[in-house]
Amino acid sequence: MLPAVPMALLAGLLTLPAAAQPSPEQKQANLASFEFVWTTIRDQHWDKNPGGLDWQATGAEFRPRVEQAATAEEARQILREMLGRLKQTHFAIFPAPVYQDLDAASVGDGWPGFEVQVVDGRVLVSGGSVVPLGWEVLSVEGTDLKSLVAALQQDPAIHELQLARAVAARLGGPAGATRQLAFADGSGNPQTREIQLQPPRGELSGFGNLPPQHVWFEAKKLGETGYIRFNLFLDLVRVMQSFGEAVEACAKCDGIVIDLRGNTGGIGAMAMGLAGWFVDKPGQRLGTMTLRNATLNFVINPRAGAYHGPLAILVDGSSASTAEIFAGGLQALGRARILGTPTAGAALPSVIARLPNGDGFQYAVANYVSVSGQTLEAKGVAPDAEIRLTRETLLAGQDTVLDAALAWIRSQKRQ
Repeated sequence: MLPAVPMALLAGLLTLPAAAQPSPEQKQANLASFEFVWTTIRDQHWDKNPGGLDWQATGAEFRPRVEQAATAEEARQILREMLGRLKQTHFAIFPAPVYQDLDAASVGDGWPGFEVQVVDGRVLVSGGSVVPLGWEVLSVEGTDLKSLVAALQQDPAIHELQLARAVAARLGGPAGATRQLAFADGSGNPQTREIQLQPPRGELSGFGNLPPQHVWFEAKKLGETGYIRFNLFLDLVRVMQSFGEAVEACAKCDGIVIDLRGNTGGIGAMAMGLAGWFVDKPGQRLGTMTLRNATLNFVINPRAGAYHGPLAILVDGSSASTAEIFAGGLQALGRARILGTPTAGAALPSVIARLPNGDGFQYAVANYVSVSGQTLEAKGVAPDAEIRLTRETLLAGQDTVLDAALAWIRSQKRQ
């Protein structure tokens, strides 16, 4: 279950265009958009009375206001106000230019060979070998990323997860294409490089209504400690098999680190199977998800050869959906120590659809409560040890979150 669709920011999207009087066609599109939003929530929200509201009365109140809206922006704000009545996250309206950035099909699947994170409003290289760690990405094809980040952070519908994906996707495009990037190196000196986008990592995989996406999996040993990282809970057979093989190969490891930073979720049921490699007691649950006509208990499937040693899970603001369910559930059971920064708070499965007026509409279709009785939505999983990346440590080639996890595992060995 993916909380959002990857985003690629349009060049020049530093501010939204000035509001203009809608044409009769635009007014009609705004009204059709209202009907789509209102009907979708009526039919797909997990509560028959969404947010405890009389949804019929809510529609009767807001429909005339949308009809009378003087501008497209006014109509957008009226829809946002109506969604705000729900007092729930994952219900948002994105302006049309931003929605175009949410459409993965318009981006391409190439990547620059390095990963980035937004730290204190700056886009920093946080992984890969093409560009040194810690370098700041200043611009892509002339688009100032710092200004772009600042503008997006002003939109209440854009959270850390969407922001991180937006910037990463801005760096992407068709594989083989060339991008001109400007950087600031470790001393603050400007550096300009032309980078050819590489083919996507991993294998293309889809499931049900989820769009096909490239899934990659990595497993290795860091000294006596096992390390596992994958980007999505998709490609069920391959990831489940690779994960199991990695854990079995680590039977004598002093600990295992599962790196879910940047993992945006996928198939919820996979969390139950993967958690079984660390829990051998039957009847344990990660939590419960409620849909309109069904309830899903995330019951862990215990493995006979479950690993009993120290387990550390790394998370950040882009860890979402199934990644949060997996990490939060094992944390609540006392089975894992969570390190990093709070997760996205986007545990609910959601969809982003295009409205008739061109705007984007994000809506959730289920509610989730953890095994401890807490909701993760909008709160996220709080790490046991909150550790943030900094430019200084990245420039030094250090992953402070991973280093802290390894230090904790070593401390458990001494006990």
